[in-house]
Amino acid sequence: MNTDDNRPKVVAGFVATVLLTSFVAATYGFGFYLFAQLVTDMRKDLGFDYTVVGTITAAGQLGFLLFALLGTWLSTRIGGGQVVIGSVALCGLCLVLLPVSNSILFIGILLTIMGGTAASVYVPLVEIVGRVIDYRHRGKVLGLVSSGTSYGVFVNSLLVPSFVQNDNWRGLWYAVGFGTLMVTAVATFTFHRLGLFRSENESTPDTADPGTTDNEGMPHNTSARAGWRMVLVRWVVIVWTMKFLNGFACMPFQNYLSPYLREGLGFDIDFAAQVWGAIGVIGMFAGFAVGWLSDRIGVRASLVMCYALFFISAVLLVVAPIGFLPMVSGVLFALAFYPIYGLVPAYVSKSASGAAATVIFGVTNVTQGIGGIVGNYTAGFLKNITGDFMWYYLVVAVTAVILGALTLQLPREGSAESAIGRKPTAPEIGKEAAQSVG
Repeated sequence: MNTDDNRPKVVAGFVATVLLTSFVAATYGFGFYLFAQLVTDMRKDLGFDYTVVGTITAAGQLGFLLFALLGTWLSTRIGGGQVVIGSVALCGLCLVLLPVSNSILFIGILLTIMGGTAASVYVPLVEIVGRVIDYRHRGKVLGLVSSGTSYGVFVNSLLVPSFVQNDNWRGLWYAVGFGTLMVTAVATFTFHRLGLFRSENESTPDTADPGTTDNEGMPHNTSARAGWRMVLVRWVVIVWTMKFLNGFACMPFQNYLSPYLREGLGFDIDFAAQVWGAIGVIGMFAGFAVGWLSDRIGVRASLVMCYALFFISAVLLVVAPIGFLPMVSGVLFALAFYPIYGLVPAYVSKSASGAAATVIFGVTNVTQGIGGIVGNYTAGFLKNITGDFMWYYLVVAVTAVILGALTLQLPREGSAESAIGRKPTAPEIGKEAAQSVG
């Protein structure tokens, strides 16, 4: 095939990647992350306490779980493209409406919905990436998309000082809200041109049949019913378990890092801020870099590498949290944390497709959310009974070992063992190989 013939597909893939990354930046990077940065100014203006902050945070996690389920259900019925655009539009609308009111109840409801849109915008990503991105590039693309949160937080860090210095926290919500709505408008037009509002059967009839194959020559069943039946498939259950443990270990690691550094280890706020800054900057590039590597050495090998880095990061905070080593721990955490959230969907997209992939990945978001709730509770419980966060980081280190072991149990992505639906016979594989050569 000529390069000129591939050019439209390459351009479409590039545009889709940029838009999907911006969606994650908006729904994850804004909302709660912006609220966390503005909470001091909003409290001073609106007069609520930290009990309210904790309640809103818990409600946001509940919203994430509910929208993960709702997004999965809707994606299999109206299409992933519609769910993604609807989620981003809803997020933008909530961002714009938040500064309109002085009611903390109304603001809490909007933040809960925004926490939900972060889940529903992420659920259909594997379906969309599977439709517009070549098999060999999906790791790097999903790695980049998973780093979208860092880009959103980076934009926040640039905007917050100028708005806060002028006592204009409301103006910042308006700015990111209208910006998100503008991106949504551009994305709606682009998705229409790319055919992403049509079902996979309509847009890609040669690849939508339950007996079709991916770029590796492996067959996929793309139906939603096949996705729900995956509870009986070993590798899918392993992936769901891994996502639960990711939420259990990774999310509290990040949430309690600053309190552990400042209250438990006695570091000052400047050093804690430097660690957080390093995590944010590295996160902007780590997802793409490790995703690129996964397209060459495999998703499983890249996951094992990430869990090894995660293990070392946790161990440093347990056995040697002195001097500059907590900064090293933060760097290793960033190198592992952001890529992990791109590698798992990359594995799913290379082993399943269509509505089945959406269902499988949708459930992973639910298990991840439950894991985060359990992990945050466990960390707080251990802190209360031991007086030290250190014991939870020991639990994290053990969890990282378990995750590495589970990863080694996964079949190679795109192989006959991992593919959904019927497995190919030898003649079928030979036929696929002959077609690819031809």
